[in-house]
Formats: sequence, C-alpha cells, structure tokens
Amino acid sequence: MSHSTDDPRYPVRKPDAQWRQALGEIEYQVTRKAATERAFTGRFWDHWEGGHYDCVCCGTRLFHSKTKFDAGCGWPSYWEPVNDQVIEALPDRSHGMVRVEVRCRQCGAHLGHVFEDGPHPTGLRYCINSASLSFTAQPAGQAAESTPADNTPTPTPGTGSAP
Repeated sequence: MSHSTDDPRYPVRKPDAQWRQALGEIEYQVTRKAATERAFTGRFWDHWEGGHYDCVCCGTRLFHSKTKFDAGCGWPSYWEPVNDQVIEALPDRSHGMVRVEVRCRQCGAHLGHVFEDGPHPTGLRYCINSASLSFTAQPAGQAAESTPADNTPTPTPGTGSAP
C-alpha cells in the first residue's frame, strides 16, 4: 500500500529522493512504502525505558512509554497515542485483509495498524513498526513513565496481528 511521498494533505512533504537519502533502507520501506518489518526483529519491540516514541521521518511525538504494553505479537504495542491529533487512521484492504492503517498525520509515514483487541482503558492496540519510530529517553532525575513491572495493561486473547 505505497502512497505518495509528497502528498499535499501532509504539512511535512519531501520528494522521494529526499526521503530515500534521509532514511535507512528499512525505515524508508516501512514508512514510505508501507512495508512491515519481521516480528521480534525491531529495536523497540522489547524496549521498556521511560520516554517517548516519535515519528522517524518528521519527529512528531506519537506515543509515551507509559502506554506501551507487551501484546506478545513481536512489534511495539501501545494502547493510545499522545493525543488524537498525531495519528491518521485509514482503511487498509491490502493482502486480502481488512484492517485500519495508522499514519503520522504530519508527514504521512506508515506506522502500522490499530486493532480493537487491546487492553483497558481504550481497548485498542496500536501495533507499530519499530522502523517507523525514534526514541527519546526521559531526562535523568525525572520519574520514569513506565517500567516492565508497572506495564500492567494486559492484552486480550487473540492478539498477534502484524502492524
């Protein structure tokens, strides 16, 4: 489900050649061509440091570590974005499935998909490719936003769908 890299709907736009130059190969394929990294291979699937996750393409803050949980699917999973203005949800009928694709609302980067099998309080699971994210650690001296021990939301049975 490739999409235009210079779509006028998005405030941050670049020609394809500039995206290719700015991103690594996997980051480019995932964010600009809607590819999916293999499960359990991304740098953030088992990452629990306190901080926030941002769009690798434009730097928009997308998720807080306090909303990250282990869905057991092999991709970073979050139960909500930082607010309802940073992510765009679009129908995805590729690969013979019906899913909801999520993109960065600022640059159109493909992030992954959202499913309705997540934990409370939202019941959502944002299943996100690590390659679409960068991470900023919480400054030293501040209380951690989350740790594996306080990551209490538990996914509902049937999780494991790809981003």
